[in-house]
Amino acid sequence: MRTRDVARVVIVLGALALAVPAAAAASDEERLQRVERELAELRAAMAELRELGLAEERLAEIERRLGVLAEEVEDLKLGDAAAAPPEAGDGRPYGLGPAAAKVYRSDRGVSIGGYGEALLEVLDDRRDDGSASGAVDQADFLRAVFYFGTKFSERWLLNTEIEYEHASTSEGGEVSVEFAYLDHLVRPELNLRAGLVLLPMGWLNELHEPTVFLGATRPRTEQVLIPTTWRENGIGVWGSLGAFDYRSYLVNGLDASGFSAGGLRGGRQKGARAKAEDLAWVGRVDFSGLPGLTAGLAFYLGDSGQELVDPSGAPIAVGTRIVDLHAEYRYRGLELRGLWARAELDDVARLNAALGYQGGASVGEVLEGAYLQAGYDVLAGGGPSALTPYLRWERVNTQEEVPEGFGANPANDQKHLTLGLAYQPLAQLIFKGEYVNIDNRAGTGVDRFNLSLGYIF
Repeated sequence: MRTRDVARVVIVLGALALAVPAAAAASDEERLQRVERELAELRAAMAELRELGLAEERLAEIERRLGVLAEEVEDLKLGDAAAAPPEAGDGRPYGLGPAAAKVYRSDRGVSIGGYGEALLEVLDDRRDDGSASGAVDQADFLRAVFYFGTKFSERWLLNTEIEYEHASTSEGGEVSVEFAYLDHLVRPELNLRAGLVLLPMGWLNELHEPTVFLGATRPRTEQVLIPTTWRENGIGVWGSLGAFDYRSYLVNGLDASGFSAGGLRGGRQKGARAKAEDLAWVGRVDFSGLPGLTAGLAFYLGDSGQELVDPSGAPIAVGTRIVDLHAEYRYRGLELRGLWARAELDDVARLNAALGYQGGASVGEVLEGAYLQAGYDVLAGGGPSALTPYLRWERVNTQEEVPEGFGANPANDQKHLTLGLAYQPLAQLIFKGEYVNIDNRAGTGVDRFNLSLGYIF
């Protein structure tokens, strides 16, 4: 190679060595313009170097550095949409899962994240009493979720979740807004939130991304008593005070016309033309002042009648009170989690009359559920992978008490024993397999085997 050519190569390599740090020192707009200009110049220089017959290993190094610059240009254009992958637990102070909290980790611009779950259920063809179950095995892409958030400024942000359930609206699926709210970040101790919010009850209503809980399906208590995913229109405050995190919202109340013997799930209004004749207050406090421990309680108080009337025409208030106590302890590979929840309803006899429920179809005056769960990561400390055998025992009864003159369906008094194994090759991916033994006092429980995959990004 001639001396003149060597000089040209040295100049190009020197430019490559200085390009990234020089770009980083400029402002965002100047940085983008400068990196794009340098990228164009270096690409042109690459063509010249190939004509000069530069050794392939040197060309490979130059191409690698060009790739770094190209990625930097893309990141600058997208803002923090290309933020670092979320890690488990990093959204809890905001009342969100790790992927849902992505916007809080960004400095500016748009943030994009999401998660998904697919489930295969293989059901026993016999009930516990030996009769045919009639159950059909099912493979379902449960949900594909996308988070879109933006930081308008250091103080104001928007966070949204759009969920596609069951893969296709033509096959019983649906598209829903799971949350969409504005936050005004005042200080760590006090922040404002308004919009369609997740109610801070239980473990999974807020933290329901598949990588942050053990189990291919959500615990029964957190489906029928705490009706995950539960969201309503509301306004409130949240923040951290030392070792305590809290959230407190005023929201539109549940709609008691959707209650049933099977629980409260049908009373969710989901932000869709929600009746707001009756409002409710929901609050939560968590303590995390000891390493590995999170413990707290949550309350929901309000009426659910929403102008519903009994057969005489008199309005029914249906006062609704829900409380939960929850705790979790993590130490190295060990994870212990527990939850107890209880709901109490007023005016249930009149509600039954208004809805036409008789006998064992009564709405429960008291609903109660609890579970204990343990898992241990046998690969803890050995790298990014996790392999966690887990066990969960749960008892739930949506008719713990019913009004005088009504009966309780023994099928609603259930016990679930789950034995499972979860494998995470990366923090953002998880595969779960489990056997669930389901017993009830009617002897009609149908055991099942579940396989699931989940991801977050």
